Amino acid sequence: MDRALDEVYREEWGRVLAPLVRLTRDLDVAEDALQEAWTRALATWPREGLPDRPGAWLLVAGRRIAIDRMRRRGRDVSRDEVELDEGGELGGLVVPEPELPEEIPDERLRLAFGACHPALSQPAQVALTLRTLCGLTTAEIARAFLEPEPTTAQRLARAKRKIREAGIRWEVPGRADLPERLEAVLAVVYLVFNEGYLAAAGDALIRQDLCAEALRLARMLAALLPDEPEVLGLLALILLQGARREARSGPGGELVPLEEQDRGRWDRAEIEEGARVLDRALALRRGGPYQIQAAIAALHDGAPSAAETDWRQIALLYGALRQLAPSPAVTLGEAVAVAMAEGPEEGLRRLEALEASGELEGHHLLAATRADLLRRLGRGAEAAEAYRAALASCTNERERTYLARRLREVGG
Repeated sequence: MDRALDEVYREEWGRVLAPLVRLTRDLDVAEDALQEAWTRALATWPREGLPDRPGAWLLVAGRRIAIDRMRRRGRDVSRDEVELDEGGELGGLVVPEPELPEEIPDERLRLAFGACHPALSQPAQVALTLRTLCGLTTAEIARAFLEPEPTTAQRLARAKRKIREAGIRWEVPGRADLPERLEAVLAVVYLVFNEGYLAAAGDALIRQDLCAEALRLARMLAALLPDEPEVLGLLALILLQGARREARSGPGGELVPLEEQDRGRWDRAEIEEGARVLDRALALRRGGPYQIQAAIAALHDGAPSAAETDWRQIALLYGALRQLAPSPAVTLGEAVAVAMAEGPEEGLRRLEALEASGELEGHHLLAATRADLLRRLGRGAEAAEAYRAALASCTNERERTYLARRLREVGG
C-alpha cells in the first residue's frame, strides 16, 4: 500500500492542484485544501482500499475543502462557480470548466505560465512551479538546482510569502504576457524532464511519467510558439536525450552509463524527429542554451559507437554553453568532455577548479566524475576514496548500485 500511495502522490498531485488553483486563484488555499484531502485519503484508503480513480477522489475532496475555506474567509462562491451533483463521487462536487484561452490550451501549461509571475525572481518562479505543477518534493527541487535542501526550502517560503504580501492572484496570462514568462516555463519543463530521466531518490532510475509529461508540455509549447527557437531547442533536446532512456537501465534496473549502452535500444524515430526539430530551431538563427544542449545530444546519438563520439566537438559546444549560460552542471559536463577528448588528466584539472569554487560541494555527481577519471588513470586507491564520497551523498538506489560496482572494480 505504501508504494501505491507514493505513486498516487507523484502522479496525481500536480494534476489535482491545477484545477484547485484555478478554482481558488490562491496557491495557499489550494495547497492547504489538497494537503487536507491527502491526509483524509491516508486515513481512509489503507482501510477501504484505493478508489478506482484516486485523482478524482482527491479533487472532489479538495474542492469541498477549498470552497469551505473560501467561504470562511468571506469570499462569495456562486453557483456559477460551483455546482453540486448528488450523483457523483463523494456527493459529486463539480466545478464547471471555464472557457479556456486558445493560446494556452492545457491546464498544466496554464498553471505553469500563471505560476511564473514576473513579480518573483526566476529561480523562485521555477521552484514554485516545480512544487505546484509537478508535486516535486523540496529535496527533488534542491537536486534540480544543485543546492542544499534548506536553501530551496527558504526559496519556496519566500516566494509564497511574497505572493501573500503582494496579493498576487493566479491569473492565466494573455499572449502578450507570455514572452516575459517563457524562460522560466522552459526551465520548469527542462527540470521536470531531468528529474524523470534520473530520479533524485528512490529505487527507480527513471520516472517515465515525468519524462512523458515533459515531452507532452514541450510539444504543446512548440505548437503554441512555433517560431521560438529555444522552445524548439528544448523539444529537440528532450527527444534526442530521451530517445536513450530504455537503454539506460539493465535487466535488473541498474544504471548503464552512456558508453556501455546498447545503441540498438535507442528510439531511432525520436532521434530523427529530434534532429528535424533542431534543424528548424537552428534555421531561425537565434542561438540559445537548449539548442546547444540539443546539438550535444545529437552528436552522442549520431555516433555509431562510444569510441567514435566526437568529443572534441562536444567539448567546444560545452565551452559555448558555459559562456552563454554558466552553471556548475555545465562546467562539470565540459570537464567530462575535455577528459574524453584530451585525456583524464586534463579533465581532473578542470574538476579542481570546480571543487575549489565549492559550488557542488557535497554533491555526488562531482565525486562520481572525479572517481571515474581516476579509475581511467588506474589510480585505484584515490578512485575508491572518491567512489565512497559519491556513495555517501547519492540517494538514488540504482545509482548507488552502479557506484558500488565501480568501487569493487577498483578494489574498494
